[in-house]
Amino acid sequence: MLLELVELSKSFKSGSKRIQAVDGISLTVDAGEFLAIKGRSGCGKSTLLLMVGGLLSPDSGQVMIEGTNPYQLSNDQRARFRSTHLGFVFQQFHLVPYLSVLDNVLTPALATNMPHAKERARELISHFGLEHRLQHTPAELSTGEKQRVALARALFHQPKVLLADEPTGNLDSENSEIVLNALSQFAKDGGCVLMVTHDDQAVKSAQRVLGIKEGRLTPEAETKVLMNS
Repeated sequence: MLLELVELSKSFKSGSKRIQAVDGISLTVDAGEFLAIKGRSGCGKSTLLLMVGGLLSPDSGQVMIEGTNPYQLSNDQRARFRSTHLGFVFQQFHLVPYLSVLDNVLTPALATNMPHAKERARELISHFGLEHRLQHTPAELSTGEKQRVALARALFHQPKVLLADEPTGNLDSENSEIVLNALSQFAKDGGCVLMVTHDDQAVKSAQRVLGIKEGRLTPEAETKVLMNS
């Protein structure tokens, strides 16, 4: 398996109360698998994804990615691990506003000395139909183009795991299809995808769907979805 979560929990203090955002979640995702976790806003799905991505330390439990627990690494080691093993796709894109499309896709190269980085970035940009946008900044792009740039950046280092947080939340149907097809193809090529969403249409692209409510997975809502041919 590429990804394993063991009794993962996280809570936050809100005033005099403590909110249990994630409550003892365990699951595995194999190479070649596209798993979607569906739930309403505030159910804990984004908190879960941040913990899986090595960006938010759990209160308890373990995250294992190819047998490595990123929270047992130093901060520098964890940053390098994220850059080589994980790709992130967010609803809000998180592009650097003053950088061109090319330089945004190249930002993962700052953590490593990847040879032929510009060639790799150009190939990905072309793959997503944005070669005419190389020197444009995010402000000059449409919403769909911004998400395609974010996808190209996520795939830059050929990660093992793609983490997607509401990746179609701001997109029209055409760009949603582009993004979901890219996630499906990534899984077919041997990676694993973990997507969290509230979108009924988005989960149709996944091979497996779980519900989440009040920080807990709901296995009774699990459904099997046929892999796209």
